[in-house]
Amino acid sequence: MADLEAVLADVSYLMAMEKSKSTPAARASKKIVLPDPSVRSVMHKHLEKMQEVNFDKIFNQKLGYLLYKEYCTSLDDPVPQLKFYEEIKTYEKIENTEERRKVAREIYDNYIMKELLSHTHEYNKETVDYVQKHLTKNEVPTDLFEPYIEEIFTHLRGDLFNKFIESEKFTRYCQWKNLELNIQLTMNDFSVHRIIGRGGFGEVYGCRKADTGKMYAMKCLDKKRIKMKQGETLALNERIMLSLVSTGVDCPFIVCMTYAFHTPDKLCFILDLMNGGDLHYHLSQHGVFSEQEMRFYAAEVILGLEHMHRRFIVYRDLKPANILLDEHGHVRISDLGLACDFSKRKPHASVGTHGYMAPEVLSKGTAYDSSADWFSFGCMLYKLLKGHSPFRQHKTRDKHEIDRMTLTMNVELPDTFTNELRTLLEGLLHRDVDKRLGCCGRGYVQIC
Repeated sequence: MADLEAVLADVSYLMAMEKSKSTPAARASKKIVLPDPSVRSVMHKHLEKMQEVNFDKIFNQKLGYLLYKEYCTSLDDPVPQLKFYEEIKTYEKIENTEERRKVAREIYDNYIMKELLSHTHEYNKETVDYVQKHLTKNEVPTDLFEPYIEEIFTHLRGDLFNKFIESEKFTRYCQWKNLELNIQLTMNDFSVHRIIGRGGFGEVYGCRKADTGKMYAMKCLDKKRIKMKQGETLALNERIMLSLVSTGVDCPFIVCMTYAFHTPDKLCFILDLMNGGDLHYHLSQHGVFSEQEMRFYAAEVILGLEHMHRRFIVYRDLKPANILLDEHGHVRISDLGLACDFSKRKPHASVGTHGYMAPEVLSKGTAYDSSADWFSFGCMLYKLLKGHSPFRQHKTRDKHEIDRMTLTMNVELPDTFTNELRTLLEGLLHRDVDKRLGCCGRGYVQIC
């Protein structure tokens, strides 16, 4: 009987998946009605209390960005910096080198050279020289215009942003944020299908949102289990971290949260659905990865980590088991239960998985930041290539021995590794944070 129920659950889940692909999204059954504009005063105070009335918080949200852009385009005096920013972001997404070279030249001619000739270019000489030096050498890295972005932000953060806060566009922003806070979802808004994963506090189900037909993963944390295991802080932290990484421009390499609600006995997170298993599973089933395969997954994980680090979040639990694949073979970082915000205070706690924790994490009382993730990243790459952590070479399960080796042992890399791979891993696994790859001020750019 149990087998029959499992088969029926699988069939129901597969049918829902097919339906979500073939059936266009239905119209929402409820018409969205924004609250009265008078809600601005209350929401403004709430957002200030949450420290969310600042340029970076608002501009990095899609809603805030669009409303800020609308405000700028409504002004009598044009704001060329915003258009310049959009051109740079378009350039950064171009994969073809020749196309990137062409667009880079157009951006330089239209936004830099034209202003230089008319003596209206208000950017630092060092910034101009940086771009000119690369273009002269015919080099077009994706971060070519990165120095300009911070200067653009400096301009957009100033009086222009203060005037935006006083405008009707910010009132509209407050209306949407108020609506967002008051959305009431229940289990009735989803068709819940079979279990697709289990964790310490509950299960993950495949589900389909009733009004749109879109498939998600529903992570249900059992309140009794959380209380029994004294996991209240972990559960709340995961909710906060998911909110931080899911706000603003979507990151295609992190399992993000779309909704959250609770029932009398469960906390429910509605997350991106990942159907391809995790890297640990594929490692155990198919053996070690080739260097080319590792490079592909590493690039996507790097972008996911950088998305967190830009938001002052250190992940602290990077390992193959937490890297999930979607149906197209792309990966996303999952499970942010141990992630931590280091924007105001650096963490000191020794948390993570033994064999992946950085030396500074293992050293009690030592403060750390995103540096810890780059060490864990090096450990994870090593495991994908060799089948074990660099500090579990003899398959020891003694956590104290693993930690001792992490703190004292110099990793010996096989001769079969290419020079480029050896340089990468040696840089990532450096015990000295100041010499570690990714920790010298340029983050992921230094690794790429």
